[in-house]
Amino acid sequence: MSLIDWPEPTARSEAIFADDREEVGFVMNASRLWAYQPTLHEGIFELLGQLVHEHGLSYRQRGILVAACASALGDSYCSVAWGTKLARVADEDLAAGVLRGDDFGLSPAEHALAEWARKVARDPNATSAPDVRALRETGWTDRQIFAITAFVALRIAFSTVNDALGARPDAEYRSVAPPAVLKAITYGRPLAD
Repeated sequence: MSLIDWPEPTARSEAIFADDREEVGFVMNASRLWAYQPTLHEGIFELLGQLVHEHGLSYRQRGILVAACASALGDSYCSVAWGTKLARVADEDLAAGVLRGDDFGLSPAEHALAEWARKVARDPNATSAPDVRALRETGWTDRQIFAITAFVALRIAFSTVNDALGARPDAEYRSVAPPAVLKAITYGRPLAD
C-alpha cells in the first residue's frame, strides 16, 4: 500500500506495530512504511509529545491542529486518522467540518488554531502579524504560538514522507471512521483496498 515495498520488520518496528494494535486495533500502513527508519519515527513522535506535554495541548486541540493541517495539505491519510480521533472527543460533524475548513462549533481559541494550522500548511511565508494577533487575542501566548507552529511543521514533515511514498489510508478506516469524516475527505490518496 505504498510506492515502495515494506521493509523487513525489526524489533524496533515491531514495537511501533504493537503500539498501533493497542491504539487503533491494526498495524497502520504508515507504520509499515516508517519501519525503514523506526528511530526517526520515534524521534518525530517524541518531539511532538514534548510539545504537547510542555504546552498542555489537549487531545481535542491536537485533533483540530492535525485535521486542519492535513486537510490543507491534501493528506487523506492523516485526515482520516485524526478526523476519526477528533470525532471521538468531539463529534463527527465537528470533525468533518474542520476537515472541510468549516469551523462551526469550535471555540474562538480552537478556530484560531485551525486557521493557523491551515495557513502554516498552505503557505508559511504568507502568515502575517494579524494572523499571530488572532491567536493572541484568543489566549495563546507567544511561547505557545511557537510550540503550535513547531507541532504543525513536524506533522507536515511526517505527512510529506507518507504522501510522497504513496502510503494509502488503511482499509480498516472504512468501518472505523465516521461516515461524515469519510465524506469530507475528497482529496489525497484513496483508502487501501
